[in-house]
Amino acid sequence: MAEVGFPGQHTTTTTVTSSTAVQTNIRFDPSYIKTIPGILKIVQVSCSLLGFICIQFSNLNSASRGSFFSWISMIAFWFTGILLGFYLFHILEKFYKIPWLKIEFVFCALWTFFYLLVSILATTVHDNPHSAASFFGFVAMIAYAGDCYLKWVAVRAGGLAQGSRVVSKQTTSVESPPPREGY
Repeated sequence: MAEVGFPGQHTTTTTVTSSTAVQTNIRFDPSYIKTIPGILKIVQVSCSLLGFICIQFSNLNSASRGSFFSWISMIAFWFTGILLGFYLFHILEKFYKIPWLKIEFVFCALWTFFYLLVSILATTVHDNPHSAASFFGFVAMIAYAGDCYLKWVAVRAGGLAQGSRVVSKQTTSVESPPPREGY
């Protein structure tokens, strides 16, 4: 039986601290292109441009399928190229409060689907430029899918696009002494 005035107690305190370490100066850092996300961005930009060029060499480039492929590849080329520049010059780190990883995740997911769609449509046109464009479209689709997965993992972990966020968790627990037998 517990003594009067000494109720059984159990207290748990959890403290979570988070610190963000970023450098807000703009600087050129070519080491990004040696990372997996950097290599994926270079593949995405290259395949988007090459697919666009292939479609433009087709006699059927102004048909709906060719125009759709050109539209998708040019949006991908410019958006991903600008992001690559932002990463190389650490502009994303300067504006770290913008949810860059979520923006990239949504874009990569959409363009994975769009490249799947336009590449399948390009294969239905029976000429060599469309076949080459569909190859580059499928490669770009794989690169966007891989980048989408990396962004999804980073978003779930609470990471930043550039810089670092350190989250530490400390848990303390206080328990009451075991109850004593009555006299």
